[in-house]
Amino acid sequence: MYEIARYNEVNSQGTALLLDILAQSPGRGVRRIVLTSSRSVYGEGRYHCTHCGADPVYPGSRSAQALAAGRWEPACPQCGSDLTAAPTREIDATQPASIYAATKLAQEDLVRVTCEALGIGHAILRLQNVYGEGQSLKNPYTGILSIFSTKLRHGAELPLFEDGEETRDFVHVSDVAEALALALTIEQAPNSVINVGSGIGTSVREVAALLSDALGKPRNLRVTGEYRLGDIRHNAADITRLRELLGFTPQIDLATGIKRFARWAAGEELPEDRLDQANAELRQRGLMG
Repeated sequence: MYEIARYNEVNSQGTALLLDILAQSPGRGVRRIVLTSSRSVYGEGRYHCTHCGADPVYPGSRSAQALAAGRWEPACPQCGSDLTAAPTREIDATQPASIYAATKLAQEDLVRVTCEALGIGHAILRLQNVYGEGQSLKNPYTGILSIFSTKLRHGAELPLFEDGEETRDFVHVSDVAEALALALTIEQAPNSVINVGSGIGTSVREVAALLSDALGKPRNLRVTGEYRLGDIRHNAADITRLRELLGFTPQIDLATGIKRFARWAAGEELPEDRLDQANAELRQRGLMG
């Protein structure tokens, strides 16, 4: 949220430069482009209201006032009741809530428009919450499993934002790699946006418990009530297109994937716990409460 020009330069402008070079290259040999996009382009994603029947509903970002009051669930714009999350489809509305998300959506448009104009096949994969062996354990922004594994190995408690019941669609990196390979090599270019996830929303509290068990540590969880502006509440992807266009269904369930991640992380050098430092930076900029 505070490195706007840098995100734009790396993601949006970097993609534009690549496509510009392709467009200016005579006899180009590139037949297909695969973009790793992000589920963040949806913002909160798709919901429905069980009280008044509104469906679908695409709520905007939760306000600082609502979060400060502990109103975690997005509210129905028609009746004000709490909404119920639904699997988000590729045809659903996009509502980026961060600079990163905005640049990922810009990448999508750049790739789609250019590929259609140049006659190049394309696939745009909207990755959900990717985790697994090999991810950075030093970067406090890289993912919740890395953050939690470092804290557990330091013997620290696990702080759960909000009430710990926010959900994410966790997909193992091996399944993501398989989807990428298929998008590159399948005979007919998808020429489409495709969600890549497990299709299952799992609470942060459950993930913290599974990881604690996998590392042989106590379930020392603490709900903090803290929040970050721009965070979504719930996430699960509709993966129908993944099955239909790529013929693929993720193979690694979350419990198995976390055990694999834990075995790998336990053998890595123990990094410094930098979460408090990262959170302090967000508080200083008014992005965390």
